[in-house]
Amino acid sequence: MTALISAMVEAWSELRIHKTRVLLALIGVTLSVAVLTTVVGVGNLAREGIRLDSERNGGREATLTVSIQPGQPGVDAVDETRTTQILDATIERYSFTHASRLSHAQARFQFPAGVQPVELQVVDPPYGTIHRVAVSQGSWFAADDAERLAPAVVVNEAFYQAAGRPNLVTEPQISVLGTNPATAVMIGVMPNAYPEAGPQAFMLTQAAASVGIGGSYQGMGQELRIWVPTGMAEELVAVLTADLTQQLPGSYVGVYRSDYAAYGDPFGMVQIMVSGIAALILLLGAVGLLNISMVTVRYRVREIGIRRSFGATSGRIFTGVMMESVVGTTVAGALGVMLAVAIVKNPFVESKVAPGLDAYPAFPIEAALLGLGAAVVVGALAGAIPALVAIRVKVIDAIRF
Repeated sequence: MTALISAMVEAWSELRIHKTRVLLALIGVTLSVAVLTTVVGVGNLAREGIRLDSERNGGREATLTVSIQPGQPGVDAVDETRTTQILDATIERYSFTHASRLSHAQARFQFPAGVQPVELQVVDPPYGTIHRVAVSQGSWFAADDAERLAPAVVVNEAFYQAAGRPNLVTEPQISVLGTNPATAVMIGVMPNAYPEAGPQAFMLTQAAASVGIGGSYQGMGQELRIWVPTGMAEELVAVLTADLTQQLPGSYVGVYRSDYAAYGDPFGMVQIMVSGIAALILLLGAVGLLNISMVTVRYRVREIGIRRSFGATSGRIFTGVMMESVVGTTVAGALGVMLAVAIVKNPFVESKVAPGLDAYPAFPIEAALLGLGAAVVVGALAGAIPALVAIRVKVIDAIRF
């Protein structure tokens, strides 16, 4: 331990003596580490943004979609009542805690400018958790919203704009025209899925049935979304397919994973590209530092020869020269990591890289450790070759120099 500490102190003293040349080399290392860490940090942030968008479309990892469609020639629709009963029994039998029926329908709502058809998705409360539905105003459905006398609806921004942007606390009512017309209550507003989106709304299954809105668009089928543990997804696909096919012999039953990771990690290629860029940046930084270190050793032949004449061993010379590089790059790496954190956590950068995130993740600790570790490794590698040159210096070389 004493030898290591003394070598570090000696290395720091040498860095102070050769501070001009060292400073030029370490500026390059600092920038290389900053770019390396920034690339990894921004890549992680972008990955989280893409993951969020994917989960909102296909569900969290792992989400199973059970699709029930007409399976016999001449049959235009499934038996909704029987299918619903079987799906409910399946949820209870397998103890699924996050399961939601899903069907699409067209509903007519009375807006200030007149009656307008609206794309309606009929779901259960867990749908919001499975698909990470973001609500900018109000809230998503609660478990007891199905018991409301006035049906609750969650609408998108286009729907809210068409309704005149009323106060959700004092004037949330809007008329829905079904077989049994009713006054619905807007309880939440979510952002549009895309800029040109038309009015869309979500309604609970029980509420849609009470209003008289069909549980499936044109009676074509029903879906069930289930969020299950990733390790059990493949087994559950096979089990549910066999179970539901037996219970619904006249229908086509399809069970498959609909989440973004259904066919492996979609971010794998992006990760490889980021790693390649990071490795190239690191290589450029190492080459620059190596060149400076070699030049520095060439200028220190007399000094090293004198130290050898006073009894310095090859091991001491090797450790001292290499530690100069390691200590310097460690300091440079720490500065580079701090610079990268300041860049990645800048609100402007976060909003541009991952605009859909409601709460941005903390700076990834693995990126900081990678940057600092890379600086140490570069320092060791860039210092090893000059150190090997230094231990070959003899006393006679100092006299000739």
